[in-house]
Amino acid sequence: MKISSSSHYISKFSLFHQIRRALSSYTVHELQSDQYGAPLEVLKLNKTQTIDGNQLKANESIVKLIASPINPADINMIQGKYAILPKSFPATFGNEGVFEIVETNVKAGLKPGDWVIPKVLEWGKWRSYGILAENDLMYIPKKDLMPEAVATLSVNPCTAVRLIKDFVQLEKGDTIIQNGGNSAVGLAVIQLGKLWGFNVVSIVRQRENLQELVDYMKSIGGEHVYVEEDLRKAILLTDLWKKIPRPKLGLNCVGGRATIDLLRILAKSGTMVTYGGMSKQPITVPTSEFIFKNLTCKGFWLSRWKTDNMKNNEYQKMLHELIGYIKQGHLKPPQCQLFKLEDYAKAIEASEQRFSTKKVLFIS
Repeated sequence: MKISSSSHYISKFSLFHQIRRALSSYTVHELQSDQYGAPLEVLKLNKTQTIDGNQLKANESIVKLIASPINPADINMIQGKYAILPKSFPATFGNEGVFEIVETNVKAGLKPGDWVIPKVLEWGKWRSYGILAENDLMYIPKKDLMPEAVATLSVNPCTAVRLIKDFVQLEKGDTIIQNGGNSAVGLAVIQLGKLWGFNVVSIVRQRENLQELVDYMKSIGGEHVYVEEDLRKAILLTDLWKKIPRPKLGLNCVGGRATIDLLRILAKSGTMVTYGGMSKQPITVPTSEFIFKNLTCKGFWLSRWKTDNMKNNEYQKMLHELIGYIKQGHLKPPQCQLFKLEDYAKAIEASEQRFSTKKVLFIS
C-alpha cells in the first residue's frame, strides 16, 4: 500500500513525539507523613515515583510545582487537628499552590508552559510533580503576575472576599473591624476594603517591631491600625467612632480576650464572623452586648464554601476577579520567604516564628 508523503510525515512526527515523551521523565518528591504529630517530627520528603508522558491518559497533564505556601490549616492537618484530614497514610500535604504544565494530553486548551491551580482539595500540593485531569485544573493567565501572587491566591484573598460580601450588606463608608489584621487574610481585607470603599480597623498584637508593621500595613491601605490594648481605651471605645461609623462587621481569627473586647466595639445589630482561632482560646460573648445590642455571631470555613460553589463556577469567577485586582495593583501578595522542598525543616521553622508577617512558600 502506497503511503502519501503527508501520512508518512505524520507517522514520523508521531514516532518522534512518542520517543521524546519517553525520554522526558520526572522524579516525584512529596512532603509526606505517615502519622499525625508535630510537623518537624513526622514530615519526610519522599521519592514516591517517576512519571513520564507515556503515562498520560486522555485529557491529563503533568504539572510541575512553581510555589506552594504553608498555611495554618496545613500545620493543623499535619497535627490531626483540622476538619479535613487525610483519608489514608502516607499523606501528602499542602492545600494551595500554583503549578506549570510540562506535558499534556489535552487536545485543546492547556499547553506546556501554562500556569494552573489544582482544584482538588485533597490533592497535596507539597510535591515536585504530579498528574492531574483537565477538569481538576484551573488555567491562570500568567501575564503580569508574580508566582507568589498566584500561589497565595486561592485561600486567604478568597476568604477575605467571602467575609466581606456574604454576611452583612455593607455600603460605602461602613466600617469593618478585624483582629489578626496583619495575617494574610487581614492584609487582603485591608486592600479589598479600601478598593470597595469601606473603613477597615485592624487590630494587631503588641510587638517589638510594631512601627515597622504599622508602616507596612499603612503602605497597602491600612488607615486604622491599633494594638489589642487599644480596644479597652478611649481611642476605640469612643473617640474613633466620632470620625467613622461603628463597625457593622467584625472579623475574628484569634479568640479569647481579644474577641470579647472586639464584640464590645460593634454597632447595634452588628455581626461577628469567626474564621480562625489562633489563640486556641474559646469565644466568650459578653451577655449584655449580646442581648441589648442584638449581636449576631457566625462562623466561616472556606473549604465548605468551595465544596458548595465549585460546580457553579463562583469559585472560578472569584479567582479571576482577584487576578484582575492584582494586575491593576489593587491587591498585593504577602511578603514571602522561599524554600526548596528539601529545606522543609527550615521552612516549617520559619512559618512558626512569632510575629512574622512573611508567608513561607515552597518552590521547585
